Amino acid sequence: MAHLMIFSASVLAASAYPSDVDLGFVQLGWFQVIILGIVQGITELLPISSTAHLRVVPGLLGWKDPGTAFSAAMQLASFTAVVTYFWQDIKELTGATVRAVTQQEYQSKDFRLAMGILVGTIPIAISGLLLKKILNASNSPLRSLVVVGIASIVMSLLLALAEIKVKHQRNFDRLTLRDGVLVGIAQAFALIPGVSRSGSTLTAGLFLSMERETAARFSFLLGLPAIVLAGAVELHALFKAGLDVHGWLILLAGLTSASISAFLAIYGLLRYLEKRSTWIFVWYRFALGVFLIVGVSMGFLAG
Repeated sequence: MAHLMIFSASVLAASAYPSDVDLGFVQLGWFQVIILGIVQGITELLPISSTAHLRVVPGLLGWKDPGTAFSAAMQLASFTAVVTYFWQDIKELTGATVRAVTQQEYQSKDFRLAMGILVGTIPIAISGLLLKKILNASNSPLRSLVVVGIASIVMSLLLALAEIKVKHQRNFDRLTLRDGVLVGIAQAFALIPGVSRSGSTLTAGLFLSMERETAARFSFLLGLPAIVLAGAVELHALFKAGLDVHGWLILLAGLTSASISAFLAIYGLLRYLEKRSTWIFVWYRFALGVFLIVGVSMGFLAG
């Protein structure tokens, strides 16, 4: 009975929020949110599209779509995992950049790389602002499974092309401002559900001849400013929407499980790419895209 009362209160609370903020996660139970947090944490940092999995998993299990607000807020879990895992790298790069500025050594490798990461954030920041209403709207056409499926197939083909046509020889010490700009432009395409931020930046890195592990590592670091911006903006939107205590606690449960799973995803991906190619992700994304499109066309998945 208590659970029913909480659920009913959550439904009423969700219906009272502004219609331009998708708060489906408020109506989910603790177990469901924790599971979806784990799914988000893993798929956000692997090149396989978190949006696709956060649409498919609830659909297959008969759960409510957690909504775009949940997905965006979960970015903070990715931020926590990336900062924790790469703390030493971030500390060294920040210190070197500060020294370069104070000593006016603007041609230093570390300064140019840091500027590349910052400049690389601009395309997705501008695109995100322009597409904010469409991306955050409930039942946004961009979140349809057909769109996600097509994007997944296209990205699988691009990743395959990067594996076949390019030699991956450049390590992290050879990265430049240009890399940040080009990978940053690719990152902006991740606003299209199904493309995957990690997938677009990893693929771009491979096309720029980066070693696979280097491309993944750079992808994580480049994504930090965008992840912080997306998460902060969404938390502000939730605050303005009047999310109640129960809603915040539900969100915190998801963030906790997502942070842990995201950290493990980083560790697993980097260890995997040290000795192996990305073909497993090529085939997985292609199969996922076909599954989504066929599922919608045959009616066993809601588009």
